[in-house]
Amino acid sequence: MKNTITTTKRLIIRPLENPDYDNWLTQFKARQPSRYKYDRGKIDMTECTENWFTALVEKHRALAAVDDAYIFGIFRKADGTHLGMIDFSTYERGAFQWGRIGYTIHNQFWRNGYGKEAVKAALQMALTDLGYHRIEAHINLDNNPSINLAVSCGMEYECTRKGFIYEFDQWTDNLIYYKNAIG
Repeated sequence: MKNTITTTKRLIIRPLENPDYDNWLTQFKARQPSRYKYDRGKIDMTECTENWFTALVEKHRALAAVDDAYIFGIFRKADGTHLGMIDFSTYERGAFQWGRIGYTIHNQFWRNGYGKEAVKAALQMALTDLGYHRIEAHINLDNNPSINLAVSCGMEYECTRKGFIYEFDQWTDNLIYYKNAIG
């Protein structure tokens, strides 16, 4: 099994476990109203029962077991508070070893440096322990906070992919930022 836990000075990044349910749910429910277009803000969590969460944890384990995706909770070391999520999706192994990163910090914890600390550590884990050579972030053209986070974590702009993802009822362009294991 690949190493899927990493720590930083303030954070633990690891797969969700069944005992995380109350903490996870509490922090999702504590989210503040949306602050900008890409902030989901408050989320309806009524379907997220403990049984639902147990199935989610199992789904995450199954995805990792077949190398499709690795999904992690971000927890504050000092008190164990769930701060957000980070994930890697495998696009291609073989000669490419290529994946995508996604990240979110609950908006009540913004402006504390948690995003940068978590993404930097998770990228290192992906490029070593998870065996990826290339990780991409796909970012909407006007999502400046995500662009700034990717750049601050050492990711480089590569290109703009036209009509790359279907969202907002249309095919939208995405900026591609990447980090390779070597140069």
